[in-house]
Amino acid sequence: MSLQDCIRKTRDFYTMKKNAPILQHEFGFYSLDRWIKEGHITCEADIGKICNFDGHGMYHFSDLGWCEAPMVPCFEEKILEDRGEYEVVQDYAGRHVLCFKGRRNGFMPEYIGHPVKDRDSWEREIKWRLSPDTPERFNSTHQTGERMKDLAAQGAMIGQSVIGGYMYLRSLVGPTEILYMVYDEPDLVHEMMKTWFEVADATIAKHQQYATLDELFLAEDICYNMGPLMSPDMMRAFLFPYYQQLITNIKTRQLDKTRHMYLQIDSDGDCRPVIPVYQELGADYFSPVEVASGCDVVAIAKQYPNLLLRGGFDKRIMAKGKDAIDREIDRIMPFMTERGGYIPMCDHGVPEEVSFENFLHYRKRLREF
Repeated sequence: MSLQDCIRKTRDFYTMKKNAPILQHEFGFYSLDRWIKEGHITCEADIGKICNFDGHGMYHFSDLGWCEAPMVPCFEEKILEDRGEYEVVQDYAGRHVLCFKGRRNGFMPEYIGHPVKDRDSWEREIKWRLSPDTPERFNSTHQTGERMKDLAAQGAMIGQSVIGGYMYLRSLVGPTEILYMVYDEPDLVHEMMKTWFEVADATIAKHQQYATLDELFLAEDICYNMGPLMSPDMMRAFLFPYYQQLITNIKTRQLDKTRHMYLQIDSDGDCRPVIPVYQELGADYFSPVEVASGCDVVAIAKQYPNLLLRGGFDKRIMAKGKDAIDREIDRIMPFMTERGGYIPMCDHGVPEEVSFENFLHYRKRLREF
């Protein structure tokens, strides 16, 4: 598909054009080893060719972290302890991680330690790595910016990805420990968030010299299968002041100040309790709408008719077989296509339980739309 066709389909999604052809994308795959072993593919790129996936119409500046803080320099990766079948590794974000020996990817490791324990460890290990004054942070900014400028001139949408404040705090302190810290050392949490804001704001300011931003994407991961990992009151107290200032500054700097900037929240888990909370910031896009956490993309779409959604197809149903897949496609897609503003995907990566045959059937059915 040509770049212009991808741009058209992308813009139709963001404007919630009714009955527009859907974007054919997929979130990711945990099934690659199985499918490669069975001889269906040789690498992930084969899947896109076989399924005729669309290219991109939205391109993101993406040097402000994802699941880890944007440190420059990163920590040295090294083995800290040999535990026979397992080993304890210091990863590039300074965490101590229990892994299978000799294997770092393709599974969820156990995080047994995080770099920030107190103010001393914050200042000694982390704060200086997040300085917006480190020249190396911007080594590729001009090259990336010129590419984005060219894509924008061709009509592509341009976004900015940023590690969300909760994910940032969790990666530095730990998911349990941060909930104690907001009570025991709230000033330290605010200092960490002030640093998050300063590096994000300074970096994005450089990016905005090249292009108007159509989207701010917050990689937040703030929910699990039972709801949010941080209360709405904590979110408002410790995250939102910095989000609000960042959004205000971005809008003030936009080359085209009439352009709407979409706010996408990558929440994970059961996002339903936090949708109205993030809408206080102007959020208009949620992903990945995880069915196993109780989310029903049709029900959410009916409750929030102007909310963009991505994900929402149950990985467990995909593993059951073609009849189950057909029933779910027929339940979701006619309504969501008529409504607009939806990109169907397996709700958080295709698991190894899904056969290649089932996956192809699921994608074949989606191509009908």
